Amino acid sequence: MPLERSYLFVPGERPERFDKAVATGADRVIVDLEDAVRPDHKEAAREAFATWSGRTEAVVRINGLDSPWFEGDVAAVGRSGVTRVMVPKAEPEVLRVVGRELGSSVEIIALIESVAGLMQSTQICADGGVGRLAFGNLDFSLDAGIDETDRELDPVRLRLVLESRYARLPPPIDGVFPSLADPAALALRVARAKALGFGGKLCIHPGQVESVNLGFLPGADELAWAERVVAAVEAAGGGAVSLDGKMVDRPVVERARVLLAGRHRAT
Repeated sequence: MPLERSYLFVPGERPERFDKAVATGADRVIVDLEDAVRPDHKEAAREAFATWSGRTEAVVRINGLDSPWFEGDVAAVGRSGVTRVMVPKAEPEVLRVVGRELGSSVEIIALIESVAGLMQSTQICADGGVGRLAFGNLDFSLDAGIDETDRELDPVRLRLVLESRYARLPPPIDGVFPSLADPAALALRVARAKALGFGGKLCIHPGQVESVNLGFLPGADELAWAERVVAAVEAAGGGAVSLDGKMVDRPVVERARVLLAGRHRAT
């Protein structure tokens, strides 16, 4: 299956936007019951999601374990037929509770947005219910006391990539880019996340979806290089070969084939 690249948040209290979010071309819509919903609208948002016809194809972000809405959210997810849930401030304790209540039929996207979550990421990745990690960069910055202006959190990103790889999980999902009026800066952030090993990104506006989808596809230069590598290896009958003055060995060939496979993703 193609790896999902764009995850678009839509507020749970705005059900009139649910189908519109699906129509943006986002690989996955996240109905947010947490940060995007006012406290006095929590139950209404939960009911709106539970009765939406598209809920089984979406992800739902529930409220945290320390909130008064957690139990109700988990119970609603269990009744709704939803197969993917995003757990905020993911730590082993909350994952155990969610897994116990929802069972193995629901895949968890573990949102790492605290220092405690990062330091326990090996244990989180080993949880059988976790299907993928996501980075909650804004909350993480606040919890860690780090002001992310450019590359300050890249060491955290790299750790999430390595933890995911070690646990044989898909590449993680990068956090949100809060600016809605700087598409060039968004494209740079996507390119850097891709270079670090991420496979997707959280979106907070429909206008970000296309840039994210395109940004995680192999570029034209990458594909041209990959085609030349594979052609050179095939011409040599699978033996050792050099290209552009560099030895082409097995890891290089595998990288080229991964890139060529990636171009077949839906755009």
